[in-house]
Amino acid sequence: MSGGVLFEFVQMGQVMRVAAIDEVTGTEVFVITPVSATRLQMERVALAKLKRKLGEPEETREPPKPGRYA
Repeated sequence: MSGGVLFEFVQMGQVMRVAAIDEVTGTEVFVITPVSATRLQMERVALAKLKRKLGEPEETREPPKPGRYA
């Protein structure tokens, strides 16, 4: 992604609809998350889906070990 990403948050009861929009291409995806998730968690999930849709390579980061935070 050469440009920025816009995020839109819409609460619908106990879930949050999070849209991620690529500023350059206008490509948009959305995810549904629990409202209990943090804003950062919501953005990360939406951004990962947007990157997949745009065909960008996945980050090769090892997942955190159980009981530890990344």
